[in-house]
Amino acid sequence: MAWALWGCSPWLVLLCACAWGHPKPLDQREDVRNCSISPPYLPVTAVNTTAQLTALRQQMHTQNLSAYIIPDTDAHMSEYISKYDQRRAWMTGFTGSAGIAVVTMGKAALWTDSRYWTQAERQMDCNWELHKEVGTTPIVTWLLAEIPVGGHVGFDPFLFSIDSWESYDAALRESDRELVSITINLVDLVWGSERPAVPSEPIYALQEAFTGSTWQEKVSDIRSQMQKRHEAPTAVLLSALDETACEYGYVDAGLFNLRGSDIPYNPFFYSYTLLTDSSIRLFANKSRFNSEALQYLNSGCTGSMCVQLEDYSQVRDSVQAYTSGDVRIWIGTSYTSYGLYEVIPEEKLVADAYSPVMITKAVKNSKEQTLLRASHVRDAVAVIRYLVWLEKNVPKGTVDEFSGAEQLEKFRGEEEFFSGSSFETISASGLNAALAHYSPTKELHRKLSSDEMYLLDSGGQYWDGTTDITRTVHWGTPSAFQKEVYTRVLIGNIDLSRLVFPAATSGRMVEAFARRALWDVGLNYGHGTGHGIGNFLCVHEWPVGFQSNNIAMAKGMFTSIEPGYYQDGEFGIRIEDVVLVVEAQTKYPGTYLTFEVVSLVPYDQNLIDVSLLSPEQLQYLNRYYQTIREKVGPELQRRQLSEELSWLQRHTEPLSARAAPAASWAPLMTVSTLAILGWSV
Repeated sequence: MAWALWGCSPWLVLLCACAWGHPKPLDQREDVRNCSISPPYLPVTAVNTTAQLTALRQQMHTQNLSAYIIPDTDAHMSEYISKYDQRRAWMTGFTGSAGIAVVTMGKAALWTDSRYWTQAERQMDCNWELHKEVGTTPIVTWLLAEIPVGGHVGFDPFLFSIDSWESYDAALRESDRELVSITINLVDLVWGSERPAVPSEPIYALQEAFTGSTWQEKVSDIRSQMQKRHEAPTAVLLSALDETACEYGYVDAGLFNLRGSDIPYNPFFYSYTLLTDSSIRLFANKSRFNSEALQYLNSGCTGSMCVQLEDYSQVRDSVQAYTSGDVRIWIGTSYTSYGLYEVIPEEKLVADAYSPVMITKAVKNSKEQTLLRASHVRDAVAVIRYLVWLEKNVPKGTVDEFSGAEQLEKFRGEEEFFSGSSFETISASGLNAALAHYSPTKELHRKLSSDEMYLLDSGGQYWDGTTDITRTVHWGTPSAFQKEVYTRVLIGNIDLSRLVFPAATSGRMVEAFARRALWDVGLNYGHGTGHGIGNFLCVHEWPVGFQSNNIAMAKGMFTSIEPGYYQDGEFGIRIEDVVLVVEAQTKYPGTYLTFEVVSLVPYDQNLIDVSLLSPEQLQYLNRYYQTIREKVGPELQRRQLSEELSWLQRHTEPLSARAAPAASWAPLMTVSTLAILGWSV
């Protein structure tokens, strides 16, 4: 999945399609709303927000607030949030996944990035200003212009990370305004009975066959880390939902091998954990634990290994009460909300960027590695079945981006241990593929054509692993430029995948290997190169990856590698594999690492210009194809998928080197130059 802050909504795709030839930059286009006339012109999709704004301002007046900030997250800083937590969407009408709203007594404003500008214009009424910027600075600048000196800016501390609070608080204090923590969310008071119900599906234990360690072993390991820490913490506070859920994962899902369905695409449930040197306190909705789950947690337990279930809403009070003793609480600041941080005295705090659970779960043990590999074999079967289905049906003109995504979901649903998609499928044809994060809807989509590129970025949640894979295909005759760029993206994938590097090297130090083949000709891509991935947990699992705030690579980590290229208004290419960090065999002694690819779907040979590959790259590619045959072929054969097996054999035939005709380079360079001149990161 494109590890990026950019992408697109269907609204933006619609606009791009209408402004085909030479569209203006998005920030120079006029707002599709016209609020200067009476009555104002609004798209039919705009939502009337007058009632909720009036009610919110009444609550603000009661609290003596000049402004109120409404973020787009939940109390656990989750990537995806449930409908229960979509406060900003309900207040503004704007349903995009990124954006922060601020309401004063006289104005209301939304800040979002370029993916969502058109969508916001089409969904918000004239009560709202749209600001085409992101970050704390533009919001604070606007606040200083709109509220008086001495004004109070309210916020829900459970929806602010520690870093966010610090940035707002410092900027406002310098200008004689005050940031005020209000633990009762004002939007919730206004939303009232219309608010979707809190998720209530049962919480269940993951079967032992799908876990790498028992939860008791994990608890013992974390306590051991507490004892070794020189600050001698007496407790670890876990806030991220995968610390308990996951294999070491989000809090309750990870630490306890428990799962739920509170968050879209992630098998998590709302929870916190306070793990002390003598007790285990799990804060969740007690009514959701059936007798089987309760027995799983406490069967035969004694003393410090018994789990005390406490009400989810009591976590703040319980943490505050715990700090009254001679204690020190270890937290990961990246996923702990200010709502918990503010009740822990500074002298009783042990803070790292990531909690010890988050760091520990980043490295999978041998059983977890085996489980994740197995999930990728079955996932490859589903993706191959889909590619075979596309080859037969796209020429008939009967497949569109949305129906294709549905068909892939159907194929994955027939795989053993499948539990849903790991994210919204990116199924993008032609110009839509140039938008790195585009997903079709039932209402807005394009037909798939044999004459255009098709980019598929998708993944599944299985009891034994989470998958994420991207393949780009072309069923017709690609242009020379398309083949060159695809091959250069493939080279970047290969070069990083086969790289040998010293142990403890950070991902950001080697990320450029995925870009070098594109850089050589003046091309690039504007998103990250990869992200960690979990075992039936997050498809984006921190803190593994290739960005500056990721931790160093270590044996046993899983990450994606996903270079790409996007030609605005024409096509997009991305090739993504999930890889395992393994020890490298080197000529001389030393601790070196490399990657083992666990994604097992062939690349499109129709798009590969073999003449651009070095002998080493070609050898690597043919070895990879042989691995696919050996691992996926028997599974296709076992299930009597003869058509898919024949397809696999054809698409993994060894490639042989051939020289590029000298005459072909002149037009190729011309096309490349035009592309360079038109490229903007």
